[in-house]
Amino acid sequence: MDSQTKHTLVVGGTKGIGRAVARKFASEGHRVSVIGRRPPQAPLDQDYDVIHWSVDVLNTQDLSDIWQKITSARGAVNNVIFAQRFRGETDEWYGEIETGLTATRNIIEILAAECDESSDKSLVVISSVASQYILSEQPVGYHVSKAGLDQLIRFYAATLGAKNIRVNGISPGTVVKEESQEFYRTNESIGNLYNEITPLGRMATSEDIAGVAWLLCSQYASFVTGQNIVVDGGLSLVGHQALARRLAGLDQIETTQRPSKEQQ
Repeated sequence: MDSQTKHTLVVGGTKGIGRAVARKFASEGHRVSVIGRRPPQAPLDQDYDVIHWSVDVLNTQDLSDIWQKITSARGAVNNVIFAQRFRGETDEWYGEIETGLTATRNIIEILAAECDESSDKSLVVISSVASQYILSEQPVGYHVSKAGLDQLIRFYAATLGAKNIRVNGISPGTVVKEESQEFYRTNESIGNLYNEITPLGRMATSEDIAGVAWLLCSQYASFVTGQNIVVDGGLSLVGHQALARRLAGLDQIETTQRPSKEQQ
């Protein structure tokens, strides 16, 4: 085992954004360990150094045990990317809070207790714009969990800095994942609408999010901690009135035909 090769742990790396993150870090030469409740449906490319470990992140003892197994077999962890999602059929509120917040806290506490403070470590939490905005397709527990993650990021950034641990977050908007590509291909009008309203003119992909995670774990972000980067192509920058006017086709109306300031 090459001691110079960094070891990255991806929590929830069997599908969606987490899978793209695992692929990105592996393609950059990292040893990648992936934990998830179930094994991936298909392995990543054979050339990648990726090993999957099955564990229920809600089971604190099993989580501690699997951490010991991973570090014993693969070496100390340099980076952790949290991309787990609640996908169960039990109580939604409990599931979102425990999977999103509690499991993240537990893993961070394990790392903090056992880490070697001589080397830089980076933790990246995949949150969501749902921490600030309301997404009609997501339940209340999802929103509260994501909002809690934002504060968790700041708390651990402030308290673990002395251990040489950086903690940052990524808040994606709508993302086209491997699992949703077919949906957007067969519902082209929805994708076209996203493209129209997004300043960068396209939808985000899982690879876009993985690239930001890579940046936050790299030397180029060595003095960045406690930050949450919104990755939505600039959509959250657009005012509601401006967006409504654009969708209504009113952007082309001459200034003289637009409502006066008093009418606005």
